[in-house]
Amino acid sequence: MRALIEEHFGSPDFPQRADVCEAVEQTIAALDRGELRVAAPPEQPGGDWQVHVWVKQAVLMYFRIAAMQELDAGIYRWFDKIPVKDSHAADGVRVVPPATVRRGAFVEPGAILMPSYVNIGARVGSGSMVDTWATVGSCAQIGRDVHLSGGVGIGGVLEPAASAPVVVEDGAFVGSRCVVVEGVRVETEAVLGANVVLTGSTPIIDVTGQQEKVYRGRVPARSVVIPGTRTKSFPAGDYQLPCALIIGRRKESTDRKTSLNQSLRDFGVQA
Repeated sequence: MRALIEEHFGSPDFPQRADVCEAVEQTIAALDRGELRVAAPPEQPGGDWQVHVWVKQAVLMYFRIAAMQELDAGIYRWFDKIPVKDSHAADGVRVVPPATVRRGAFVEPGAILMPSYVNIGARVGSGSMVDTWATVGSCAQIGRDVHLSGGVGIGGVLEPAASAPVVVEDGAFVGSRCVVVEGVRVETEAVLGANVVLTGSTPIIDVTGQQEKVYRGRVPARSVVIPGTRTKSFPAGDYQLPCALIIGRRKESTDRKTSLNQSLRDFGVQA
């Protein structure tokens, strides 16, 4: 499958090749079953996630060959190329109406989806909750025992195919109305307070020491983060630009649930 997809990605006439179309279809089916994933976690602690570019290419090619069709689920009606999943009971996933998981996404058994949306290529781990009106964008990777609070926006990415997806690692907590986009990585057991917005260029500033330490594109493991601003001078004057502030760490001495609640209390973080 990989060889065919890599060879014919970008070719305008690949939809006429039955073998290529079958390779695309089988790749999407494998994504849907959780046998493939868009990005794999690092083999060593502190390593980088490995993006499987050919899998993202297959997703893009799938949009070319999938036919528009009328879709329905009870009283709901859609007109789209990609159907929604309807095997939640067999998959062991609790899905509260009208939560939607698009074909080509994979949700592990034991996850809970409140009314929310999970797009193609995304993966949600066991024990995680995607809360009300939260969205998990295309190809985003959500780990196990993660909580995405109400209204969270996890950005999707398909193009360019080599670009990294948003990753929220195991045990992380993402507070209400947070936005995480542009391939940002939220590392294990980090806590994002309400309304934190993270793009690939957002300064994530550790203010816990005598001197600030600035990160971009990743939130270090077990960090407690709140929204902030920093002053920047322009010809017209000084203005406050958004940033994120690391104000502490979850304690090693407590379990995840206690640590999370205590972190929110200790640092006054809104969830």
